Amino acid sequence: MNDGNFFQLVRDRPGLYGLDGSYSNAVTFLIGFDMARSGGLLRGFTEWLIVRKGESSSFGWQALVLEEALPDVQRYGWNKLKQLTPRQEKEAVNLLLTLLLEFIAVREDVLALARVYAQYEALHIDQHARSAGE
Repeated sequence: MNDGNFFQLVRDRPGLYGLDGSYSNAVTFLIGFDMARSGGLLRGFTEWLIVRKGESSSFGWQALVLEEALPDVQRYGWNKLKQLTPRQEKEAVNLLLTLLLEFIAVREDVLALARVYAQYEALHIDQHARSAGE
C-alpha cells in the first residue's frame, strides 16, 4: 500500500486510525507518521502549500492549513484552535488530509516536486528583493 492509498483510508475512516476529529490530534498523527518515515512523508509539504497560496509565509504546514481551512477565524496559526467548534475542527482535519493527498501525488512526480522547490525559491527571492527596495 502506498502513502496515497493509506491516507485515503485515514481520511475516509479517521476513527479507525485513532483520530478523534481534533486538528491537534491529526497533526500529531501526521508528525508521528512522518518521523517513522525519517521525514519522508512531509518533506516539501510546507513549500508546496506556500507555492499553492502564491505568497511567502513563515508558517509551517500545520498553521498554513488552518489559515486556509478557517479564513474567517480571527486568530492566526495555532491560536485559531482556541475558539473552534467541533465542526470547524472536523473541516480543518478534512482539508489537511485532502491537501496531503494532493501533495503526495505531486511528491511522487520528481519533476513536479522540483518545480515546487523552484517556485518556492522564486517567491522568497521576490520577497527579499521587495524588502530590500523598501
